[in-house]
Formats: sequence, structure tokens, C-alpha cells
Amino acid sequence: MGSKSAQKAARTAGRRQQRNRAIRSQVKTDISKAEKLIFAGELKAAEEAVAKAVSALDKAAEKQTLHGNNTARRKSRLLKKLNKATTQSKAKPETEKAA
Repeated sequence: MGSKSAQKAARTAGRRQQRNRAIRSQVKTDISKAEKLIFAGELKAAEEAVAKAVSALDKAAEKQTLHGNNTARRKSRLLKKLNKATTQSKAKPETEKAA
């Protein structure tokens, strides 16, 4: 069975594992929602979703559920996709005017 301290450690590890799983799941959900909006071309909604995803990533890093570099990499990739989509959408009207 183990010592009392080992039993307590197992209980706390289980609680942390549940909390961390929920946080990681929420982060993944927020990121995927933001990416879907970006690829669908709904940029206003995508900007809000990206802000929510970045906030969730920051909270996960703050609680040390995810490593800081991991969150930085994910935020960078997400913002890069958003910026690329916004520049492409701004470039389209100019080409249509010229045609």
C-alpha cells in the first residue's frame, strides 16, 4: 500500500493530473477554434478567438501546466497564421480593383 506520505502524494498527483488535463484540453480546443475561423476567412471572429487562445496559453504557462517555451511556440504559430490571413485578405481587394 505504501507509507502515508506516499498515499498523500498519490492523491495530490491525481488531483493535479485532472486539473492539468482539463487545462490542456481547453487550450487545444481554443487553438483549434481559432484556426478554423482563420482558415474560413472570418477574421473578426478569428481575432477574438486568437485572443482567447493566447490568454488560455498564458494561464497554462503561469500554472506550469505547459512549459513556457511550448506556449511561446504555440502562440507564435497561431499569430503567424492570423497575420498571414489578414495580409492576404488586404491584398485581395487591391488586385480586384486593378482588374
